[in-house]
Amino acid sequence: MSPEELSEARSRVASAQAITVLTGAGISADSGVPTFRGAEGLWRSYHAEDLATPEAFERDPRLVWEWYNWRRELIATKQPNPAHLALAELERRRPDTFWLITQNVDGLHRTAGSQRLSEIHGNIWKVRCTVCAVITDNHETPLPLLPMCRQCGNLLRPHIVWFGESLWEEDLRRCDEVLRDCDLLLVIGTSGVVYPAAGFASIAKETGAMVIEINLETTPQSGLVDLSLQGRAKDLVPLLL
Repeated sequence: MSPEELSEARSRVASAQAITVLTGAGISADSGVPTFRGAEGLWRSYHAEDLATPEAFERDPRLVWEWYNWRRELIATKQPNPAHLALAELERRRPDTFWLITQNVDGLHRTAGSQRLSEIHGNIWKVRCTVCAVITDNHETPLPLLPMCRQCGNLLRPHIVWFGESLWEEDLRRCDEVLRDCDLLLVIGTSGVVYPAAGFASIAKETGAMVIEINLETTPQSGLVDLSLQGRAKDLVPLLL
């Protein structure tokens, strides 16, 4: 990344009329949150892909909840990093023309102060009843291995979009709206291979937005974006303000 590229990115952030941000695992990695996928996320010989499914929960809800308890206890030790805080500050400066879309479920954006956001894959600190569908915040660690709904007494599940499940229609509508309305999209710490988020940069570009990518390395999106800045999110994002 050259000084000229950083200067251009800063100028674009300063002059943008409406900013949308998409974040992925890279921004949370800077806070020490593992991806929970692949070898890094191996738990008792299980891969995330084996446990984060409706079928796994139906087959053995106690096992799935034990895994989520382990994840919650790990994430509870982590704090927002300067990138999370910088995005929260950017929202405060632009309370009506900023929206954050995150693929992360760790809740660190909310802890940092972000309020105008879509957590499209859910939030590990929320639970949902499998019968009455009531969604509630829950920061208890550890949870009972089979937590029950206080409303109806039935089994709770993590409020997470699992493999094989569709994203919430309300979130998809909101994302499409802010992607088409923005004139600047920041894509931070995401590999650009998981859909539908992998298509968000294309949607923004179709309507004339500039797209700036921040990532440790080049991604499949790098050839599409207008500017690609390589480095850690915690180092680069604060420099854009």
